[in-house]
Amino acid sequence: MRIPLIAGNWKMNTTVSEAVTLVNELRPGLDTIQNVDKVICPPFVSLAKVKELLQKSTTRLGAQNLYFEEKGAYTGEVSSLMLAELCEFVIIGHSERRQYFNETDPIINKKVKAALKAGLKPILCVGEKLTENEAGRTESIVTGQLELALAGVDNIDGLTAAYEPIWAIGTGKAASGKQANDVIALIRWVIGRLYGEKTAQATRILYGGSVTATNTAEFLNQPEIDGALVGGASLKADQFLSIVRQTAEIRDLFTR
Repeated sequence: MRIPLIAGNWKMNTTVSEAVTLVNELRPGLDTIQNVDKVICPPFVSLAKVKELLQKSTTRLGAQNLYFEEKGAYTGEVSSLMLAELCEFVIIGHSERRQYFNETDPIINKKVKAALKAGLKPILCVGEKLTENEAGRTESIVTGQLELALAGVDNIDGLTAAYEPIWAIGTGKAASGKQANDVIALIRWVIGRLYGEKTAQATRILYGGSVTATNTAEFLNQPEIDGALVGGASLKADQFLSIVRQTAEIRDLFTR
């Protein structure tokens, strides 16, 4: 059975000192929760400090983005080689990167390749806009994003996929558990077509988009959903801890 993964994306929130406070609030509780992989993704400026705080912890560290070149005259960018010394995971293709920073599928493909080459574990995000959803284009949009992001990638060991419908991110409007499960089943089918059924069954696929402690169970009780990419709720220690605890309890029920 796939081990659930709960990742907290702090986005552009927390100063270094605020990140320290939040980690110190989270770590004692997170370290007591077993059978769930826990990842927090603070801003770049806090990665080194948070890495220190998480030594000997069961909570792992991720970055929110990377640039696809290893080094060079790219002022303000952070490469996979820089991140590989600091963290284990990296979010790639988040809808906010696509929307606000004009990241295209070919750019995301380069980032996936760079992350895997450096030994990082990508959390690859795909998802449709509200207009695309209402037009019945969810399947074609998600399939296209996934295929283009993975073009030329021979091995996706270590990669996690995340379905994040753009219309549900930061809006307070989450997809239903069934809606999310159906799309995640599609993503698993596409991965199976590209890499084989064994790889598809081994790949974790998360749901992201207005996940809270209140609606976590609706998603994690679905058979295809392996965890969550949590935004705003990951900035509240009690909420994030509740999400992780519920995930562990649900997994325990499934494995009995």
